[in-house]
Amino acid sequence: MNTETLKFGAVNVGDQLPELPVDINVSFVVAGAIASRDFTPVHHNKGAANASGLGNVFPNILTDNGLVGRFITDWAGPESTLKRVNIKLGAPVQPGEVLKITGEVVAKEDATGIVDIKVVGKGAWGMHLDGIARVQLPNQGE
Repeated sequence: MNTETLKFGAVNVGDQLPELPVDINVSFVVAGAIASRDFTPVHHNKGAANASGLGNVFPNILTDNGLVGRFITDWAGPESTLKRVNIKLGAPVQPGEVLKITGEVVAKEDATGIVDIKVVGKGAWGMHLDGIARVQLPNQGE
């Protein structure tokens, strides 16, 4: 985690963010579902997940959005402002896997101090999440 906030001028298109590995386990999946008040059985009941064709429970999209938010703000620092997370889901990740989240700066808006980051999360079955996160960074003098 970055304890000092990145400044807008110090970030360049093409910069790679450090990978965030997330160990997926049953407690993590269930806690994410409960915290986001998503009581859909496939997120806490292995039998329901099996009936849907999966081997185990899997995280919901709200948990994934939270992970992307953490990924961005861990990199950007405490004075950054997460503006938007826009991801789509692919293959599920399940207990026993490691979700590896990576990112690359793909755009900067000088007038607003906003940085767009292409975010990808991959698990054992391939792409789990993919999208763009927007974060606002302070300028050098702020």
